[in-house]
Amino acid sequence: MHTAQNTLLPALKLSVEKARNLSISAERLEVLQVLIDYIQSKVNSSEELVLNFICTHNSRRSQFSQVWAQTAADYFGIPAACYSGGVEVTAFNERAVESIKRSGFRVSKKGDDNPTYFVFHSDDSEPIVAFSKVFDDPINRAARFAAVMTCSHADENCPFIPGTDSRIPVRYEDPKAFDDTPQEAEKYDERSMQIASEMFYVFSQIAISI
Repeated sequence: MHTAQNTLLPALKLSVEKARNLSISAERLEVLQVLIDYIQSKVNSSEELVLNFICTHNSRRSQFSQVWAQTAADYFGIPAACYSGGVEVTAFNERAVESIKRSGFRVSKKGDDNPTYFVFHSDDSEPIVAFSKVFDDPINRAARFAAVMTCSHADENCPFIPGTDSRIPVRYEDPKAFDDTPQEAEKYDERSMQIASEMFYVFSQIAISI
């Protein structure tokens, strides 16, 4: 579903504008080009586009990536199914949940132990379903997807991921380093905005034939 700019939730619209104004280094653009090329190849061949963002605990960076990638795909009208997973089950970290709330997403919660979060980017959007899970959880597509590796630990310790047709490293620094410090919220928001900036850049580069 295409999400026109003016249908984003108002606070989220401001966050997206902020993210899209952030600069991206030449080094990061090179990293992102691999993901752009993969997405464009799927669009060109009219194949289903499935992205699975993978980090060790599926608690912070991979969750941010799933949420922002799905939002960016919907924003630009690119049909995509964005998921996330890990190699261990923990929980969508509450600090990261609070960060996406501060960005303007509407979030509801179900359950207590590894709760499921329903994340909305507009009033009429389907929710992005977010909870910690292993990368091959049944909710994630099992075949012909890109494994987007968002942390070095998962990238180095998962030498083989079944079902992928591409493995793309797009690594991010872990905001966990700032847990329980005065900089905690600032650093979580900083990482979230970096990921938002890069995911919106990626999907802005995709050409759709009419």
